[in-house]
Amino acid sequence: MDEESERPAGFVEALAKGIAILEAFDARHNEMTLSEVARRVNVSPAAARRGLITLIELGYVGQSGKRFHLKPKVMALGSSFYFAARVDEIILPDLRRLVEMFGDASSVGTLNDHNVIYVAHYSQQRARRASAVAGASYPAFATSIGRVLVAGLPDAALDAWLDALEPVPLTARTLIDKAALRDEILTVRQQGYATTVDQLDYGITALAVPIINEEGRTIAAVNSSGYSGMLSPEALVAERLGELRAVAKSIALQLTRFPTLGAVLDN
Repeated sequence: MDEESERPAGFVEALAKGIAILEAFDARHNEMTLSEVARRVNVSPAAARRGLITLIELGYVGQSGKRFHLKPKVMALGSSFYFAARVDEIILPDLRRLVEMFGDASSVGTLNDHNVIYVAHYSQQRARRASAVAGASYPAFATSIGRVLVAGLPDAALDAWLDALEPVPLTARTLIDKAALRDEILTVRQQGYATTVDQLDYGITALAVPIINEEGRTIAAVNSSGYSGMLSPEALVAERLGELRAVAKSIALQLTRFPTLGAVLDN
């Protein structure tokens, strides 16, 4: 059975294509021609043209000559989630406390297929490297948060996730061997935390732990990260693991008081 046949009644294909067009723009594809958009979204040029015309009319996409780009109105979509889910009230206070204690940066993320989406982030860092700002999405296999989230999957779901994974090297240190990744994820499951060094980008050493809901399922993860040249994973574990786990429990408790965000994260 193909993907389209599994879609529910009432699924609007045109809306899905429009959202896919918005998602096709990123740091490496900040401007695209019509044909580039069509290839990225895997639709015909005619369908891409209709989607772009609609998004231009709605104010989400702009055009300069033959190239298209996102417009600031797109940011309103993310801010609507941010305020509706009360991220600043529920999550950010704990992240600020972590950063006040240790400096560096802290994030909360959730799993979306093979990526991690960061729903909250707080940082004192000024380094030029991959940024985990709220709304950013990165390959889960190469992040501490992602490995914690995948470790929380049931065995069958973990196997399916790994089978469909197509890892690519993001640095010379990125672990891309799927058997080795499986072993690493099982280790994360056993010890209850993940550490990464220069996996996503050079200069990032991170430690993450799960955020577990009342049913005992991992629905998100929180990390603390710093600069690899000044911090080792062993030092992160020794100095920050206890506080990071306390923050994870604090956020989990908050989610019981504010079920909207808990339901959003529990996807």
